[in-house]
Amino acid sequence: MLLTDPEIESSLLISSDEGATYQKYRLNFYIQSLLFHPKQEDWILAYSQDQKLYSSAEFGRRWQLIQEGVVPNRFYWSVMGSNKEPDLVHLEARTVDGHSQYLTCRMQNCTETSRNKPFPGYIDPDSLIVQDDYVFVQLTSGGRPHYYVSYRRNAFAQMKLPKYALPKDMHVISTDENQVFAAVQEWNQNDTYNLYISDTRGVYFTLALENVQSSRGPEGNVMIDLYEVAGIKGMFLANKKIDNQVKTFITYNKGRDWHLLQGPDTDLRGDPVHCLLPYCSLHLHLKVSENPYTSGIIASRDTAPSIIVASGNIGSELSDSDISMFVSSDAGNTWRQIFEEEHSVLYLDQGGVLVAMKHTSLPIRHLWLSFDEGRSWSKYSFTSIPLFVDGVLGEPGEETLIMTVFGHFSHRSEWQLVKVDYKSIFDRRCAEEDYRPWQLHSQGEACIMGAKRIYKKRKSERKCMQGKYAGAMESEPCVCTEADFDCDYGYERHSNGQCLPAFWFNPSSLSKDCSLGQSYLNSTGYRKVVSNNCTDGVREQYTAKPQKCPGKAPRGLRIVTADGKLTAEQGHNVTLVVQLEEGDVQRTFIQVDFGDGIAVSYVNLSSMEDGIKHVYHNVGIFRVTVQVDNSLGSDSAVLYLHVTCPLEHVHLSLPFVTTKNKEVNATAVLWPSQVGTLTYVWWYGNNTEPLITLEGSISFKFTSEGMNTITVQVSAGNAILQDTKTIAVYEEFRSLRLSFSPNLDDYNPDIPEWRRDISRVIKKSLVAATGVPGQHILVAVLPGLPTAAELFVLPYQDPTGENKRSAEDLEQISELLIHKLNLNSVHFELKPGVQVLVHAAHLTAAPLVDLTPSHSGSAMLMLLTVVFVGLAVFVIYKFKRCVSLHPCLPRHLLPDRFRSICRSDVRVPCTAVMVSVNVLGRSRGLMFMPRCRMRKNERWSVKSVTLKAGPISLRLNSGGLAS
Repeated sequence: MLLTDPEIESSLLISSDEGATYQKYRLNFYIQSLLFHPKQEDWILAYSQDQKLYSSAEFGRRWQLIQEGVVPNRFYWSVMGSNKEPDLVHLEARTVDGHSQYLTCRMQNCTETSRNKPFPGYIDPDSLIVQDDYVFVQLTSGGRPHYYVSYRRNAFAQMKLPKYALPKDMHVISTDENQVFAAVQEWNQNDTYNLYISDTRGVYFTLALENVQSSRGPEGNVMIDLYEVAGIKGMFLANKKIDNQVKTFITYNKGRDWHLLQGPDTDLRGDPVHCLLPYCSLHLHLKVSENPYTSGIIASRDTAPSIIVASGNIGSELSDSDISMFVSSDAGNTWRQIFEEEHSVLYLDQGGVLVAMKHTSLPIRHLWLSFDEGRSWSKYSFTSIPLFVDGVLGEPGEETLIMTVFGHFSHRSEWQLVKVDYKSIFDRRCAEEDYRPWQLHSQGEACIMGAKRIYKKRKSERKCMQGKYAGAMESEPCVCTEADFDCDYGYERHSNGQCLPAFWFNPSSLSKDCSLGQSYLNSTGYRKVVSNNCTDGVREQYTAKPQKCPGKAPRGLRIVTADGKLTAEQGHNVTLVVQLEEGDVQRTFIQVDFGDGIAVSYVNLSSMEDGIKHVYHNVGIFRVTVQVDNSLGSDSAVLYLHVTCPLEHVHLSLPFVTTKNKEVNATAVLWPSQVGTLTYVWWYGNNTEPLITLEGSISFKFTSEGMNTITVQVSAGNAILQDTKTIAVYEEFRSLRLSFSPNLDDYNPDIPEWRRDISRVIKKSLVAATGVPGQHILVAVLPGLPTAAELFVLPYQDPTGENKRSAEDLEQISELLIHKLNLNSVHFELKPGVQVLVHAAHLTAAPLVDLTPSHSGSAMLMLLTVVFVGLAVFVIYKFKRCVSLHPCLPRHLLPDRFRSICRSDVRVPCTAVMVSVNVLGRSRGLMFMPRCRMRKNERWSVKSVTLKAGPISLRLNSGGLAS
């Protein structure tokens, strides 16, 4: 015995003497659920609250971690007969990036190297099912779910439903007797499912029943109104929706034929019930209780194969009102009403005793007993004080007549356990003469699933204890008839009972995997119901016949990716699958060209069953072609594959400030720069609709002043990244490049958040040092190293639109800022003990762009610098001797003020000259010492040479004269 309460502590209480004593074992994890091995009683799997799976081979005394990131309720023990290793564990685990995969490993040896991946690639989350001989997984591609099955742990195959079923959801109902019973919700269904039944391998499915009612459980789980009757193989009850009415149907041959339930002849009082098929029938509620301590509203047992107890109503459709209890003692052929209200029913003594307890929220103290399969009932008291019943349990064992009722006398009282023993009711065990034979039948038809089955049942008038279950007395095979065969895959049953090909099905397609000289099974349109035991009769007529494989030219060639996508990731394996609708797969030559200069050849399709793996080392759109040839013809197919790499970062590059009505360029800079085909979505200004482009750069204008937000979204496959920037628009402004003391670079992580914070600190320092209002200042720290920033002087105006600053005002503010910067008056404390000085680099009237440095940009910058420095040197060198101003420089390069000086014919000797060149925001300076006679009183120098869109402008200083 093992006990745990994870809400209190992480420990186990283990008893080896049926609960007489317990030993406590501490755990380093909190248990959420336990799964015991079906054969080895000491082997346990434990699932923790942090999604880890542990195993113990010592009944919980020692634990070993198997796998992290395991999906809840998606772990299974090996199935004897299907798995060779009894300690094999099947599980679904999540990878680091959130994908799910199917893994298997040994319980005490589950390492990275010892784990197996039976299904190649990822699967849909929460889709792994391991049940009997079958393993199921789901994989969604192209918006459609695809279902795969492995039979007896062989390779996975895609499950084949009718071509246009187009399933939205699937639930596996049953996998016993080497067949899969599944409920499928198709594309045009909302609250109903279709029932499908498979061949032995679980691959090919045919329709068994349409429009079965479904509902949602308390936790949102799907509940199908389908019930498998215990004790009789192939017998199901289902609630089918017909014209908005729900009716109950029954089948005895795994869905091959369905019938309505015949209503009782009389009611509980013995009055006749006039219920005529098909207008009136019995309808049952088929929901099974999720609580193991209550019997639910329908019940049957393997040891009582003919007895079914359920709640329902008589009429034209199933109703939630006027519910009564009904019992059948002949496997659903006839029914009797036993109670007018819902009751919970418990089977004792192999169904020889039925115990009924009223299903109510009120306290009760009586129960009902029946010893004749529900024909008559006796009332008994099990407690002197009415009890709120929470559940009923039958004691385990074949000969038990003990049941335990547990509940509470009031909502405040503790649980009470009431043990009821019925052994004293019987005075003897049943003898052979107390039994009679009973033959299973369906409305008089004795051959069910190809056999006549006769059971041994206790005579209803004999009151004796049965003990062990005897089962069927004998089983005799029947001669095969058309009723023992269902329609094969791709065939549909018509009104005359014949199975004919569906409009979408080509019967000859089943021979596509067949080579010349071999043979295949040519379907007759019928297949024998799985587990049907009939012999002879029409068996030979309806069974598929071996047929020689016809030689066929290749036709219907396709090449697709294994996951159905048209994209692949650079540097990773992509699996390409070649599909051929018709043709000799063993005698066909295949050539595949990947479109990147690599091609491969294969001698037959069978060598490509697992697909063709290839790695693309570059991004782009590749034309993948496949050519198939055999002696009878050829075929070809093309796939256009988009190879991409993940987009990691988007940076929007544009000016911080721009001039009104001036064209602005915005560029999305990507990392990595080559990621494949992209879509750009631009939002700017007051536009209510975005601009969508395939290019990463756009141009636009702003017609009014103010702050504007620009956002770019870049779509790369399933990923969408974006960046947003703000740009200020003015008629006129000034900008100044700032530099910093070198120690700032040591603390620059080069991320946008840091740049924004430092920009705010610099602005605050400038305002404090100069007294200039903050509305006139905009600071933007630029990406990259060394750390640099752009200072913008803005023409702020008050909300009334008045007091707008003029160009002269901007010039004065700029001069003040430069003056303070040159005096080292602007500084800030980055952290205790780390002072950073802010310096001025140069002043310009043109905005600078926030560009991420690149090699091509740097090369162009250096080239322009060399050209214009050389030009400046040439101008100065040519006129380096003692000259007057008018021969010193060409007149079209001089401003008006200099021309007036030149007209005065003042001769100025050349002195030391400083040339400062500003190219695209980068300053370069050169000092020249011309060889000429110097005078002490007049000192002229070339202050700066600034490149503009037009000619070169010079700024000259001489004493108090400047221009």
